[in-house]
Amino acid sequence: MDQLALLFVILLAALVSVPVGEYFNLPAPVLMTVFGGVLAVLPFVPNVDIPPDLILPALLPPLLYAAVRRTSWRQFTANIRPIFLLAVALVFVTTICVAAVAHAIVPGLPVAAAVALGALIAPPDPVAATAVAGQLGLPRRLVSILEGEGLFNDVTAIVLYHVAIAAAISGEFSPWEAGLDLVLSAVVAVVIGLALGWGANKLMSLLGDATLQIGLSLLVPYASYVLAEELHGSGVLAVLTTALFLSEYATDADDVMTRLAGHTFWDIIDTLVTGVAFGLIGLELHNAIRTASGRWAELLGWAAAVAAVVILVRLLWLLPATWLTKRLHARRDIDEEIPVGWRETVVMWWSGMRGVASVALALAIPLTTEDGGPFPDRDIIVFIAFGVIIATLVLQGLTLPSLVRRLGVRADSEREKDFEKELAVRATKAARRKLREIEQVEDLPEELSEQMLRRAFDIGIRISPDMGEEERREAHQKRARRLKRVRQIQSEMMSAARHEVLAARSEPGADPEIVDRVLRHLDVRSLR
Repeated sequence: MDQLALLFVILLAALVSVPVGEYFNLPAPVLMTVFGGVLAVLPFVPNVDIPPDLILPALLPPLLYAAVRRTSWRQFTANIRPIFLLAVALVFVTTICVAAVAHAIVPGLPVAAAVALGALIAPPDPVAATAVAGQLGLPRRLVSILEGEGLFNDVTAIVLYHVAIAAAISGEFSPWEAGLDLVLSAVVAVVIGLALGWGANKLMSLLGDATLQIGLSLLVPYASYVLAEELHGSGVLAVLTTALFLSEYATDADDVMTRLAGHTFWDIIDTLVTGVAFGLIGLELHNAIRTASGRWAELLGWAAAVAAVVILVRLLWLLPATWLTKRLHARRDIDEEIPVGWRETVVMWWSGMRGVASVALALAIPLTTEDGGPFPDRDIIVFIAFGVIIATLVLQGLTLPSLVRRLGVRADSEREKDFEKELAVRATKAARRKLREIEQVEDLPEELSEQMLRRAFDIGIRISPDMGEEERREAHQKRARRLKRVRQIQSEMMSAARHEVLAARSEPGADPEIVDRVLRHLDVRSLR
């Protein structure tokens, strides 16, 4: 098997892992990691040879962009305090604690190299957190905080990592320069992110066509990441800024086809890239086995100790941080989403899985220092990092569903239904207002006006059947049954039309482009 064949195997497994994960109630990224680990020990599977400096630019931009599409600027600002405590403060604390323990237990490990190890395994993975949280039906407030933490913690960790690597290579370290680098990196990233977001928004309106707009949406996160990195900014923060800007300002309520096609496209990209990313994590078992040859007990002991520190520090940090956030929340009239009770705090603690960014940063550690010597204990750092990633992904990822069930942490379905009903009422009122505006300008026949008024009510009741009173609900149900039969007949008619047009594609002299154009027209009509 060559590497191209291996890539196709991983892509196929990425698709299959989704229904398999749903059937067994397990996160697909965890299954892909296990699958990659199984492939790594098979003798006919080649060792993956990807330049480390290409892993983050290739995988992170689309994953981050897809994750941001599920959130909003309002949601981020509402959770700014818990996100800061997790994505910035906790990353710093985890880095320091891991560095201290690693420096103490690994003989001869320099402080700078230990800090690099701490920085690269400090951030929980945004993809794993989002995939796991979304699949388990957790309360929306927990999902929002986990998504925000996962999206922004890489910014802090990557800056700390680069500072530590530079210190290990040169042998020099300046706290002031490190702090200045962090600030400048963030400023450059935000400026580039906003500029590219604004430019992409203008360009999308000029392109018009849904296919071109979706193609541009795939290029924008890569452009944002690469440009920011070239100008010594944070590529991760630049992508997040661009994506948040576009999600806020580049949404046209009437652009139905672009929204439907874009949603499907990004679901596909998210599934495939996530599968490849976590499959690669498992395949890195090749390198771990080679490093640990003859030293398994020692290296596994170090990796277990560091993994325990990572897991324990998150718990010890979450307990007081959650208490403090609740106290501040109670004193201020703000709409902030925070964990409720110790059960939700425990779920947040056990959701701190490491993943793609940690692997990429570990593999990107330089081979040599400035004086030409080998980077201190590079193989040991990579092995420990890989051990922590596998331990958190597999151990926490496989046990999190059962933990959630045991603790009974579930989304507030009543609250979600109430909000859905509220939106249905607002949609109905908006439709009625527009109808009244039209009636003031045009003299609509009474029969047509009544029909449009019923359809305005139907808009809301289709979203939330509970919004109307019983009599109107019964009338709607009768109309719905009649409409369902009409749609069944219409669907059968449209199916016959599509089969006839598609059969013409094989006829002599038929132009396939014209056939496809007519077929596309029928497909669009079928969606209405």
